[in-house]
Amino acid sequence: MRVDAINHVSQLYQSTKVKSVGKTKKSSYQDAYEISQSAKDYQVAKNAIAESSDVREDRVAEMKEALASGTYNVSSQEIAEKMISNYYDISI
Repeated sequence: MRVDAINHVSQLYQSTKVKSVGKTKKSSYQDAYEISQSAKDYQVAKNAIAESSDVREDRVAEMKEALASGTYNVSSQEIAEKMISNYYDISI
């Protein structure tokens, strides 16, 4: 067995020196974002809806007054039309 061959093989398995990497130049480019006009409009509408009440108090007061006075009349024809239109809207 040759000793010089063992030295040569051991040199192959030694870790190589890591070369230091120089500093990279700083980029002058910065990330930026822009919100579209439709997104801004959506945000305004969303805030307006969040601030508004779910119940229309003026309409509720009118209905209460009509019920109390007995002047609230419901057309059976209108009820039937609404029921049929809802049925067909759902099943289609």
